[in-house]
Amino acid sequence: MKVLVSDELSEKGIEIFKREREIELEVKIGLSIEDLIAEIPDYDALVIRSGTKVTAEVIEAGDNLKVIGRAGIGVDNIDIDAASKRGIVVMNTPEGNIITTAEHTISMMLALSRNIPQANAYVKSKKWKKKGFIGVEVFNKTLGVIGLGRIGRVVVKRAQGLEMNVIAYDPFISKDTAYNIGIELVEMEELLRRSDYITIHVPKTEGTIHLIGPKEFRMMKKGVRIINCSRGGIVDEEALYQAIVDKRVSGAALDVFEKEPPVDSPLLELDEVICTPHLGASTGEAQENVAIAVAEQIVDFLKRGEIRNAINVPSVDIEVLGKIRPFLSLAEKLGSFQGQLVEGGIREVTVKYSGDVINLGVKIVTVSVLKGLLQVFIERDVNWVNASIIAEERGIRVLETTSSEVEDFTSLIGVKIKTDKEEREIYGTIFGKEDPRIVRVDDYHIEAILSGNMLFFSNVDAPGVIGRIGTVLGNNKINIAGMHLGRTRPQGKAVAIVNIDSPVTEEALKEIRGMQDIISAKRITL
Repeated sequence: MKVLVSDELSEKGIEIFKREREIELEVKIGLSIEDLIAEIPDYDALVIRSGTKVTAEVIEAGDNLKVIGRAGIGVDNIDIDAASKRGIVVMNTPEGNIITTAEHTISMMLALSRNIPQANAYVKSKKWKKKGFIGVEVFNKTLGVIGLGRIGRVVVKRAQGLEMNVIAYDPFISKDTAYNIGIELVEMEELLRRSDYITIHVPKTEGTIHLIGPKEFRMMKKGVRIINCSRGGIVDEEALYQAIVDKRVSGAALDVFEKEPPVDSPLLELDEVICTPHLGASTGEAQENVAIAVAEQIVDFLKRGEIRNAINVPSVDIEVLGKIRPFLSLAEKLGSFQGQLVEGGIREVTVKYSGDVINLGVKIVTVSVLKGLLQVFIERDVNWVNASIIAEERGIRVLETTSSEVEDFTSLIGVKIKTDKEEREIYGTIFGKEDPRIVRVDDYHIEAILSGNMLFFSNVDAPGVIGRIGTVLGNNKINIAGMHLGRTRPQGKAVAIVNIDSPVTEEALKEIRGMQDIISAKRITL
C-alpha cells in the first residue's frame, strides 16, 4: 500500500507511517497540479494540509486512490463531490486543533479589545503615547457565539473564565445541551441585537456563505466587535467594511478571508481591523496532534477498514466496527440477493431493523445494503462512500425503520424493495458470531446460508417438484450443498433456496423454468 504526503507534516506523523511494514511512504512537497496528477495513479492514500489542491482532475487520475486525509479541519481544498462519486473516503482531524483554534479566538478578541497590534507597531516605530490606544474590558460583556461545535464550546468555557456573559445560536443544539454548558441559547436575531462581541464557529457550506451580511449588520448593537477564526466567506467582507466605516461595528479580528491571501481586500486599510494569516491551528502542539491523528486514521483504514472522522461516509471506530462487521456483511448480501431477485426498475428501498442491532448505529449498515444491491447492475465500483450518491442519482428513495422489540431473533434486518413491477421483502440475521442467514422471503419463513452459489425458485406445492429439480441439477453436474423449503399452506405456493457448489448454467436454468409447477427461478451468486 502506497501513501503520498504532499504537504509539510510533523515528523511524528511521518514516523507512524514508517513503522508500518505494509506501507510504502513517499513525501513530495510542493507538487504542482500537473505533477500531482502524474504522481497520484500509483497511490492508495494521499495526505495533505491546506497547500495541496485536490481537484476533480487529481481525483479522476487516482486510479488506486482509496482515501484522502487532511491534517486539520478544513477541507475546502478537496473536491468532496468528485471524491465521493469515485468512492474515495475523505477524512479530516477535527480533534487535533480544537484547543489551539479556540485559544486563537480568545487571543484575537483580547488583542482587538486592547488595540495590541496597533500599539505594538506604534512603539516599534520609536513613538510613545497612550491616548490613541484606549481599549475596552471584556469583563461582564456579552459574547455571542455562533456555532456550538467542538471549538465553539471551548471558546465558551474560556470566555466564562473571563467572566463574560455568553449567549449562543446553533439550530442543531437543544436547550438542554446549552443549559448543561451553562449558556443561554437564543435565536440569531436576538444574538445580533444583544452581543458586544460576536465570534463565529460554523463550517463553510452553501447555507453559511455570507451568513453575516448587510441585513445582519443592521441588526447588531452599535459598537459590536466581530471575530472570525472559522472559515473565510462566512462574513460578507464588503458588508463588514461598510459597517466599520459607518461606525456600526467598532472593530473586527480576522484570521480567515474569502480570498487568501487577501491582497486586494479593503479591510486591510482599516485601523479597526486586526488580521492574522490563517493561524488558528498554527501551534507546534496542534501540528503534531493533527499529523499523528491523520497518520493513525490512514493506517487504520488501509489495514483494517476502520473509518474515523470521515467527511463523506459514516465513521465507525474500531470497537464498534468489530461488533457491527457481521451485520455489514449480512446487509450487503441481503442487498445483493434482492438485486438479483427483483424485476423492474428500483424505486424505493426500505431497510428495517429490530433488536440489538439498532444500538450499533445503522446508517452504515443501510449503506452496505445499497452497496450490495447496486453492485448487481452498476458497472462501476460501488462502495460505502458512493452507494448513497448512486442511489440518489438513480432516483431511488431510501428509508430506514427501527424497532427495539425482539422478534424471533435478537437482531433482524429486513430489506423491502419496490420496483415499477413488484414489491419483495427479505429478512436476515446472524447465527453464532458471523454466520449470515436468510430467514424469510416475502411471507415464507425459510432458513438458508447466504453464501456462494444459490438457486431460488417458487412453485406450486405439488409432489415431485423437488425431485425433478434435483434431477436437472444432477444431469448438469451441479452438486447440491443444501436445500431449504418454505410454504404458507399445503398445495399452495412454495419457495426454495438451494445452495449449490457451482453456478446454475443457463441451460439448466432454462430447463427448470420450463418445468411443470415452476412459477419462477432465479440464479443467485453472493
